Amino acid sequence: MAQNLSAEDEYDSIISQLGDPKLISDWERFEELNKRKSYLEKLIEKEDEIKEIASKIRENDLIAASGDDPELVSLAEAETEQLKQRKVCLENDLARLADSQKTAGPQVVVVEIRAGTGGEEAALFAQDLYQMYAKYGQTLGWKQKVLDLSATEIGGFKQIIFELMGPTVWQAMRYEAGVHRIQRIPITEKSGRIHTSTATVAVLPKPKKNETSIRPDEIRVEFCRSSGPGGQFVNKRESAVRITHIPTGLAVFSQTERNQLQNRENAMALLEYRLQEKKQLEEEAAFGSQRKEQIGNAKRAEKIRTYNVPQDRITDHRVKHSWHNIEDVFAGNLDDITQALQEELKD
Repeated sequence: MAQNLSAEDEYDSIISQLGDPKLISDWERFEELNKRKSYLEKLIEKEDEIKEIASKIRENDLIAASGDDPELVSLAEAETEQLKQRKVCLENDLARLADSQKTAGPQVVVVEIRAGTGGEEAALFAQDLYQMYAKYGQTLGWKQKVLDLSATEIGGFKQIIFELMGPTVWQAMRYEAGVHRIQRIPITEKSGRIHTSTATVAVLPKPKKNETSIRPDEIRVEFCRSSGPGGQFVNKRESAVRITHIPTGLAVFSQTERNQLQNRENAMALLEYRLQEKKQLEEEAAFGSQRKEQIGNAKRAEKIRTYNVPQDRITDHRVKHSWHNIEDVFAGNLDDITQALQEELKD
């Protein structure tokens, strides 16, 4: 949006763009415009009220300066004080609105879940975490898209990478990053012993289109048949896609979709994510340590949260809070946890 547009002109332009039928196919752009529209509505409303107050103050100043009616002058002066207080409040609101635009997080994040310590049980736990976030996202109206998935033969996930798209997704998901630990009796356990397993979660902003630039001559695209958990081919057609970024040697693979085009799109999204991650790791030591701290080494001791199933208790070790009803949380009811983390861990 051009910088010299007034708020009213920008708002009118956004309304016009939102009326374009082609926008339906570009969900990210639609969300971006809708968010900006909501911000401008609040901005214009407060600016209009400030202008109205300023006009009333000028009228009252004229009445006070005339001195014709002492009682009327007194009323005008009293109202002016109230108006000035209201004007200060509105100006503070405008400042907070501006700050919210500067600090608002991305509306698309990439979540990466990997099985840690615990073998098959850890892979099942990784699958549980994915389902928990997927169901939580559904309750908030978020969209989601799986970019990469490596499953085990009994239904667990060695690794899954997926996008979550929607309002407040960064605010809600940013504190989920770290090592999650579960204590329960695995379905494969014959003697009823409680096992401890881990899974790691990384939550990173999705690179914006203008943050990555990949030229066609920089990539090598290969096609192959999709395979299942045991390595057997599950598709006779070569729908799986591997893309290698020649300058860096980074390679990504996608087979989550049934057709080649969608898998290619997913692979490109994965490659952009990996390249952006590499760039940030190289340019910002802080970001590199941040992601390292998020993922850790998937050891039991490096935990941010423990899910104790026998005691029906979830404990977040950063804020030292506990919640009950694990089944409800795994069903996607994460609001109490995410709100507590946002309140206590906010920057």
